[in-house]
Amino acid sequence: MINLSGLGDPVLLFHGHEMYNLTERKLGEALHETQQISADTFLNTPTEDIIAAMTEKHSLESPVLKRDEAYIDGPHEIELRIPDYGREIHLRGTLLGLVVPFDGEGGMFYVNPNRYGGAPRGNLHNNNLILTVKGENLQTAHVNQQFEARLNEIDEYLSFQRTLAKAHRDNLPGRLRPEIEARKKKLLDARKMVAGLAFPIRERNDLPKTYVAPVVRKKVVTFSTPTAAAFEPEPVLEEANYQAILGIIQSMALVMERSPSAFHGMGEENLRQQFLVPLNSHFEGAASGETFNFTGKTDILIRVRDRNIFIAECKFWSGEKGFIDTITQLINYLSWRDTKAAVIIFSRNQNFSGVLGTIQEAIPKHPNLKRGPTKEADTRFRCVFGNPSDQNREIILTILAFDVPKP
Repeated sequence: MINLSGLGDPVLLFHGHEMYNLTERKLGEALHETQQISADTFLNTPTEDIIAAMTEKHSLESPVLKRDEAYIDGPHEIELRIPDYGREIHLRGTLLGLVVPFDGEGGMFYVNPNRYGGAPRGNLHNNNLILTVKGENLQTAHVNQQFEARLNEIDEYLSFQRTLAKAHRDNLPGRLRPEIEARKKKLLDARKMVAGLAFPIRERNDLPKTYVAPVVRKKVVTFSTPTAAAFEPEPVLEEANYQAILGIIQSMALVMERSPSAFHGMGEENLRQQFLVPLNSHFEGAASGETFNFTGKTDILIRVRDRNIFIAECKFWSGEKGFIDTITQLINYLSWRDTKAAVIIFSRNQNFSGVLGTIQEAIPKHPNLKRGPTKEADTRFRCVFGNPSDQNREIILTILAFDVPKP
């Protein structure tokens, strides 16, 4: 039971703080925090993961009234003091309280969502909003009408607040990304500069190597499995080249669709060979004429410094389980930073649209999926997976599905 008389007079809600000032402060806190992450952890953590953590921590959550759980507290007999031409009349009256539980940050009830005029009044007690009505001869219909009107007014304020809070959350990634990328570039440029100096510079061995996010009321935000090792620049496949590779694979698949008789008897290995020829005719490796090689029976890959930075796995469609197993097998091959990969699915099912639907449903079920799938074309889906041993190491994986003729 809540002691209504101990709450004091109802206070103005949505008064005291401006929403614009609060969102700007939260942005400033997020920008400052990204600059405080240790250099090695900052470089070892994918940009999108930093953005996601900062967005989650520094966004705003407006309360949601649980009106279906509201209940009446009272009636309580009270003394009414009514001013009357310089004197005060004392009468016996009734006090009723409407206790409305809510989810979210209670402090947001004191934030003005850019609305000016007569703000509603109420009290907060733990995670409850309390509205009160008092009078000498209260009537049921009048009390119900007052409570309903005030709840509707408060919900309207919260609705305006949510619109601004959503805009703030949506804008945070765009405001954070340039600052994060600029710091990463500055750190990498500095390390390249130091590597070229004639005199070696030793790093202090007492510097912290990991970042632990502070505990916040809303949610504890940490970067999964922070990488303690010093960051070392690693070979990457540029996005433009990756897109060009995918384009060539897609173009070759169109050739197969248009000339089915030439490919109808081929298995996975022979179909894979059809992609190697145009790929090597478009790209030249640094050490040899052939950039693309293969290992095992179905892989197309690029290796740099004994590391795979691109792998394409070619498989005939065998159902959802086989598809998920193929992704697992592929990401276990790839432990290098910013590695890009592709799964090329050949389908000889009559219901190819059903295969595409199953692919889209199956991708989110994989335990290592971080983002996606993003549909880039009718039969092409881009995803980001975390390496099973270190979620900070990301694998960009594109699934390409093709309808090939039956033998």
